[in-house]
Amino acid sequence: MVCVLAVLAGLVATVRWGGLTVQPPHVPLPEGAGADDPPAAGLVVRRFVWSVNLALVAGIGAGIMAAGAGGRLVMRLLAVTAGDDAQGRITEANEVVGRISGDGTFGFVVFTALFLGSATGGAYLLLRRWLPAGRAGGLAYGGLLLVLAGTRLEPLREGNPDFDLVGPGWVSVTAFAALVLFQGMLVAALAGRISRVVPLLGSHPRAVALHAPLLLLAPVPVVALVLVVAAALLVLVTRARPVIAAWHARRFQPAGQVVLVLIALVALPGFIVAVAGILGRG
Repeated sequence: MVCVLAVLAGLVATVRWGGLTVQPPHVPLPEGAGADDPPAAGLVVRRFVWSVNLALVAGIGAGIMAAGAGGRLVMRLLAVTAGDDAQGRITEANEVVGRISGDGTFGFVVFTALFLGSATGGAYLLLRRWLPAGRAGGLAYGGLLLVLAGTRLEPLREGNPDFDLVGPGWVSVTAFAALVLFQGMLVAALAGRISRVVPLLGSHPRAVALHAPLLLLAPVPVVALVLVVAAALLVLVTRARPVIAAWHARRFQPAGQVVLVLIALVALPGFIVAVAGILGRG
């Protein structure tokens, strides 16, 4: 029931906020500064921290409501449709088909939200510039997740032996494909809404409190170190006026969109082969 309510909350958020785009906090330009002038190093770092925080909150939020709770419901659906022969058998994750466990559900949702959710949030923040505007952007992002990662990582990994236990194959493909699309659309919706609420990090207690999700990175020093290096490189890159001008130039947006389409087309045959393999199992 908790998973059902979480999924319903995610659907409401997707419908209500799906048309919003990410709106970074507005910072007035210093007097006499132009749009192509390098921004202050401190401002670059604060914007980077804001983006990382937004990716975490939107990704983990979507991971809880879509990939986590939704994934658990899909697993339950597949256990029911698998038939009596599959009940009691052991899955790849050493779980028992047909057994509902509160601890197992909680662990799955938390793990999925923290790792898969945060990754999808980060990827969306990186790619959003080249996605369509409005609701089409979330759908396009979900489609990219499905084609690029759905069959190579999870949840439609062809090598997963669980597809030999549960099914039928068309139910597995339909349910998990819809789940990945839902995850992408919900990430976009939450990012658009949350971006309007969270200010840049500053001395105000509210700004500090709204960046508290960054503490989740503390137990993972490697990720924290990578982000520190990325912030330093970003500061160096933004010292160059041509880079700033190129980033603001509209003519480069279609080029990025073409690259995304080409990447998706290259990955599409492998996706189709993997889906066809799953359809023949279970």
